[in-house]
Amino acid sequence: MNGLRPARVVAIGGSTGTGKSDLSLALAARLIAEGVPAEIINADAMQLYRGMDIGTAKVPQHDRLGVPHHLFDVLDVTEEASVARYQIEARRIVQEIAGRGAVPILVGGSGLYLSSVLFDFSFPGTDPEVRDRLERELEETGPGSLYARLAGVDPEAARRIGSSNGRRLVRALEIAELTGDPATGLLPDQSARPESSILVLSSPREDLVKRLDERVERMWRGGLLAEVARLDAVGLRRGVTASRAIGYAQALQQLDGTATQEGAIAETQRLTRRYARRQVSWFRRYEGAHVLEADDVRVVDEAFAAIRPVVGLSARP
Repeated sequence: MNGLRPARVVAIGGSTGTGKSDLSLALAARLIAEGVPAEIINADAMQLYRGMDIGTAKVPQHDRLGVPHHLFDVLDVTEEASVARYQIEARRIVQEIAGRGAVPILVGGSGLYLSSVLFDFSFPGTDPEVRDRLERELEETGPGSLYARLAGVDPEAARRIGSSNGRRLVRALEIAELTGDPATGLLPDQSARPESSILVLSSPREDLVKRLDERVERMWRGGLLAEVARLDAVGLRRGVTASRAIGYAQALQQLDGTATQEGAIAETQRLTRRYARRQVSWFRRYEGAHVLEADDVRVVDEAFAAIRPVVGLSARP
């Protein structure tokens, strides 16, 4: 394993729009009130990027309640996000937080990023020539041909990734070519461990869809187009990861005049709903996780009760 986990880790996952950030802050405040310091670590790939705020629903500095936050705003939009690099850095920060006697709270909807910290698995290396070749093929032919090829060599990986996630298709084919092994064999056993408390926020599909659609509309009203224009000026289009982020890619199309605002919003809503479905499927595999109803008025109380034993607090009678 790449680095040791500390004894106490709280993780909050779930699909986009379920209130993970709000819950992380509420739990941190409860812990601090009980005399247990807590710090928050980002596990959302797009919140790693400086300036990508509105489209990622990043908690503003002034709303963070004085709780230390880590791995937010650490990449320029021209840099490529790497889960392997994230894993190393996040585990280092987790250990540092635990060494200070505080509770690390991992929070985010990027399932692979969250899993990379919690579970035992490592990432194979990369080969620039293989990666470039596959990236060129993706650019020239689209994800369909890559998906068909992956389905032939690793049907399970193809099923999990889907036919439209070009970046992950490229990575899975790269792994298969370099190692001769299926990418699915490298995925972790996602069973909750005794030293972890994993909370997964859930919401009925019809409620979540309505919330996500409204959230996208708020993003545009809140200035997403201006945010993307500013990021475009500092190289957003050159960013392999950032330029493909849901909402940002569609806003770029609107700025280019290849999509209307109505069309950009509708496409962002469609892709957000599809992404949320994938997140639900991912977090459903977390055995032993505490699944909480996001809209339940008792969600904070229930979450805090679930984490008390892991963070060293006795259960309330």
